[in-house]
Formats: sequence, C-alpha cells, structure tokens
Amino acid sequence: MTTERKRIGLQAVTLEKKVEITTGVYYLAFEKTFDFVAGQVIALSLDAEKDPRLYSIASGSQSNEIGILFDIHPDGELTPPLSQLEVGQKALMSMPFGKFIWDGEPAMWIATGTGIAPFLSMIQSQENSNITLLHGAKRQEQFYFQTLFEDKMGTNYLRFCTTESGKGLIEGRLTTYLANHDTLRKDIKYYLCGNSQMVVDVRQLLLAKDIPFDHIIAEIYF
Repeated sequence: MTTERKRIGLQAVTLEKKVEITTGVYYLAFEKTFDFVAGQVIALSLDAEKDPRLYSIASGSQSNEIGILFDIHPDGELTPPLSQLEVGQKALMSMPFGKFIWDGEPAMWIATGTGIAPFLSMIQSQENSNITLLHGAKRQEQFYFQTLFEDKMGTNYLRFCTTESGKGLIEGRLTTYLANHDTLRKDIKYYLCGNSQMVVDVRQLLLAKDIPFDHIIAEIYF
C-alpha cells in the first residue's frame, strides 16, 4: 500500500525491538508516541523524500510499543532496507488512521500471510469470546503468532494449510471451507485482511451466500 508523503505528516521514532519470526518475516516494535485503535494503520518510511508505505499496527492498544509485521519483498523499495534497521535507529512514522475497526460485536476474522497483523492487535486489545478466526497459509511456519491466538481463542482459531499437514491444521484453503459452510451467519460482520486475491475470492463467496455487502469489511495487502 502506498500514499503520498505530502498528505501525511511523519515524525521520527526509534526502533526498540526487532524479531525475525521466520526467514524474511519481521516484527518491528517502535516507541509509542500516540494512542491508537486496534485495526488502524500507520505510514512508515526511512527517507523523507520517498513515499511511505502503510502497515497495520500489530501491537495491542494498551501496549507501550507500536508494532508492525511484514515480509521482505525482494524488489520492494522499503521492506529490504526496513529489515536491515537496527534497534536504536530511527524511522519516520505517521499518526494512526484507518477504518478497519472491529466494533466488539460477534464476528468472523479471515486472514492470510502478514494480513494477520490487525487481528494480532485486536486480540491483544479487548475480549473476543464471540470471534472465530480463519487463518490461511502455505506452510505451518507462516501461522505467525499462532500460539498467542491458540491461547486466547482456543477452538475458535482455525488454521488452513495448503501444502503441509500437521496437528491442528486443516488441509486446504479457507475459501473451500467457506464455500462448503452452509450455516454462515448473516447477522455478523466479516473482517478480511490479506492478499488481494484472497479478499476478492472471499468477498464473492460471502456475497453468494447472501451475506450483506456492508457486513464485509476488507483490508487488502499488496
């Protein structure tokens, strides 16, 4: 996701923690200089002369850090140098914004890849007893922060894996699960976050099952 730097004010923040979760996938935590609502995004850059990129906040709203989760895009302008940032160094960050906000009501969350980030923030920010999370990935190691979700959600956390099998994994795509699910509730909201194709496919499936359009809230990761 990109945006014009002229429209968003950026301030210098210090990197306080850096974790390579798996090869090429990082969780970075910056000093917290503002409050935010789980589900919001920030614009981030390492160069004031270049357009920033948008990242969902991945830390809880009560945390003392602003966390982001990303994987390296080899041809990307920001993720390769961002992965080289060291603790104590500075980045440029905007104030939080965005409307991908869970209202606290019963819902289904659906994520692939690093699209789990806003749900990671939500799960750490408020109670979630009425939530089911569908998490899709190619490999088991790509279910980022799965232990946290298992601890907080139990059997309401479903992992769909397309290339591997293992304990607790559901083999196949989450879209197949949704297509074969005949009792999807029409009175709850569905929050989708991940790659654009997943979001398009899931939206079409939900609409085909008569889920109201305004009950489908999406955040696309390019």
